[in-house]
Amino acid sequence: MRAASAIAASPDKPLSVLTVGEVAEPELPEGWVAVEVRAASLNHHDLWSLRGVGLPGDRLPMILGCDAAGVTPEGDEVVIYPVVADSGDPRGMSLLSERFPGTLAERVAVPRDNLIPKPAGLSFLDAACLPTAWLTAYNMLVTRGRVDLASSVLVQGAGGGVATAAVVLALAMGKTVYATSRDPGKRAKIAALGAVAVEPGARLPERVDVVIESVGQPTFDHSMKCAAPGARIVVCGATGGHLATVDLRRLFAMRLELLGSVMGTLPELEALMDLLVEKDIRPVIDSIYGFSAVADAFAHLESGDVFGKVALDFLH
Repeated sequence: MRAASAIAASPDKPLSVLTVGEVAEPELPEGWVAVEVRAASLNHHDLWSLRGVGLPGDRLPMILGCDAAGVTPEGDEVVIYPVVADSGDPRGMSLLSERFPGTLAERVAVPRDNLIPKPAGLSFLDAACLPTAWLTAYNMLVTRGRVDLASSVLVQGAGGGVATAAVVLALAMGKTVYATSRDPGKRAKIAALGAVAVEPGARLPERVDVVIESVGQPTFDHSMKCAAPGARIVVCGATGGHLATVDLRRLFAMRLELLGSVMGTLPELEALMDLLVEKDIRPVIDSIYGFSAVADAFAHLESGDVFGKVALDFLH
């Protein structure tokens, strides 16, 4: 079967160690099943894997990919929850493509308990965009950020998968959403979604109740200053730098909460899909590539000129 794999680690030229070709069929431990992949999507996690972050040499080559939707041998249409219980990992879990082969293959082995029926109202491409970025955004807003108690949300660095998902979801939940981007073109797209687009560091007309933070060092001071008393600042990444400075005086004086977030639970993924169907919203997809053009898809993701998800259609 065909698959996209990391064959080595290259911190500076990650695409140079990406290979697309024939690999062995997946092994099926007891309780696992081989899903025929119909659609998948890329994440920055895949680029980090190619750089060698979280993927040591003794696990190479490794099939990449966390996200996919497909069909079981019984013909059931499913979405794959990519978090696998893993006693060999200090976290007690790992994502597909970290210790077990990932989803960027014609067939992927997963625990049967990790399969969720795909709602009829979602296409394979839509469903394949959800398990990592959109689930993370949902967890940040609903579970960690308690957005049901909020009226306003700030999303830093909108354009990427998680941040764009957070904008769409918060708007669907009836919140006032402010979102930052350095790129004027992306700010125009943010505004078209219904959010208030602002430049990084700009003064907001109000303090917000929830901040979605995935940029880190360049935006963190702004996130703190924009937070209302008792606000939740939820962090899922640090693409711009991880050594942010925290003003502890503001933290305690404003009774702020700093919360970390990684992925989400299987029930949260089910709730996320139900929300999309109920509200008739769909993931923001930047571009769709056939699997034969997966290298082009990775190049586009690495360029940074992306608004939303980069998806792969395995039927073309």
